[in-house]
Amino acid sequence: MTVSADADLQGGCDCRAVRYRLLSAPLFVHGCHCRWCQRETGSAFALNAMIEADQVRSEGVAPEIVHTPSASGRGQRIARCPHCRIALWSHYSGAGPLVSFVRVGTLDDPDRLPPDIHIFTASRQPWVVLPPGTPAVPEYYAREAHWPARSLQRWQELAPALAAYRATLPAA
Repeated sequence: MTVSADADLQGGCDCRAVRYRLLSAPLFVHGCHCRWCQRETGSAFALNAMIEADQVRSEGVAPEIVHTPSASGRGQRIARCPHCRIALWSHYSGAGPLVSFVRVGTLDDPDRLPPDIHIFTASRQPWVVLPPGTPAVPEYYAREAHWPARSLQRWQELAPALAAYRATLPAA
């Protein structure tokens, strides 16, 4: 992780109606190369900073939450500017409203959050060259094998709320 917990990370949409601030460093940053993310972003991969949703403070106009399909079949909820429609963060079904996947490209200074890992590289575009020294896995990964200790601790603190949320989901 390249950002300290006291880092002032702010971002927003193109029209600047929706602004947000990260109140802590992200748990982990994924460069996701799955075909779903490629289609959704219209690019080679998505760059998402995972962070507890209560650590994302929305400022300005409230984003509109749009339900979209996902590869899991359970969909995701994407926070978009109601004016310019830029996607700012998502809530995937596994963690629901408790974890935000912030689109790093919407940060004012996205250079501060390079990927900690590249995931679903089995479906990456063949012309994408992954940087040496950054972990890359063909699909997903075991959190314990890659996350820093502080992020794992924060995840454990979130575990009871995650379990309660998942208990409300219909069987797959």
